[in-house]
Amino acid sequence: MTTGSSRKPRTDALHNRRRVLDSARTIFAERGIEASMTAIARRAGVGVATLYRHFPTKSELLAEVSCGQVAECVSVIDDALADPDPWRGFTTVIEKICVMQATDRGLSAIFLEVLPDPALFEAERIRAENGFAELARRAKEAGRLRPDFVRDDLTLVMMANRGITAATEARTMAACRRLSTYLIQAFEARPGRSPLPPVPRLGPHPDLPTGH
Repeated sequence: MTTGSSRKPRTDALHNRRRVLDSARTIFAERGIEASMTAIARRAGVGVATLYRHFPTKSELLAEVSCGQVAECVSVIDDALADPDPWRGFTTVIEKICVMQATDRGLSAIFLEVLPDPALFEAERIRAENGFAELARRAKEAGRLRPDFVRDDLTLVMMANRGITAATEARTMAACRRLSTYLIQAFEARPGRSPLPPVPRLGPHPDLPTGH
């Protein structure tokens, strides 16, 4: 009896933690990181005090929820870098990132917004950005990607894709895939194309130099 009663609070605590994380994943995906801790606690069916016992700050909760998203993004880029066809690798990243972003609004925050604690994802974000820059370099070298494409153009893609709204998930996905196809065709190197306007400073660090 003593052993059983001593374990019960631990079991309950783990159960509550899982409920909080599941709720946070759902709400961040639906609403983005601006969703309140109160809304997450309500969805999880726990008190706000319980939520804060597990995650004293919103940054800590966001880090726990988003680590899988970041790892998935990095994995997509790593797989593309392993593809012997540089153009196929490049276009696959554009397509997959757009789909991931359309299904999870919280993903945008990692690459497009100034997070409550940017250092949480800085190493992973830099790794993803550098990997994508290498993909672009290879695709240019192969003559498939237009030479004036720069890394900030991926930020433009994500900004445009984030703006898609539709009545159903199926329509959102259809619009997302159509947009990514339009953009990929615009990125392809073709003779006689006019040069693009100057590169804007975008993303969470607009003061940093634009990478090619």
